[in-house]
Amino acid sequence: MTPPEAPEVGRNHPGNKPPAASVCASAPLTVLKKRSDFLKAARARRQGTSSMMVQARKRAPGEGVGIRVGFTCSKKVGNAVARNRAKRRLREAARAVLPEAGRDGWDYVLIGRAEVTANRPYDALLDDLRYALRKVHAAEK
Repeated sequence: MTPPEAPEVGRNHPGNKPPAASVCASAPLTVLKKRSDFLKAARARRQGTSSMMVQARKRAPGEGVGIRVGFTCSKKVGNAVARNRAKRRLREAARAVLPEAGRDGWDYVLIGRAEVTANRPYDALLDDLRYALRKVHAAEK
């Protein structure tokens, strides 16, 4: 069975494009875009792992609901190709882990590390994110 957004076999013409939106079954994650949200997370809790740094903060009651996540990689990670690859891998890790291990009402910022984030095995990357989330949320208790 083909996904609902896939064109029928033999009918893949330039006018038949699938939608650009993600059709993930998991809970939607809102992406942080404002600099002020990144700065608020930078002043909150943080946990480093071998492949990334995770900053997390619990939002105030009136600031919205759901899990929000941001991604960043400095020029220390490498050129634009390396930074984009690292951010793509962080996005996929967040998409896989945050719906199960993240908490509603929290902001998370995932920061890539030089030469590690882009090259670390994917399973290890997921384990690093789970570990960081456990440590960040354990400090809350």
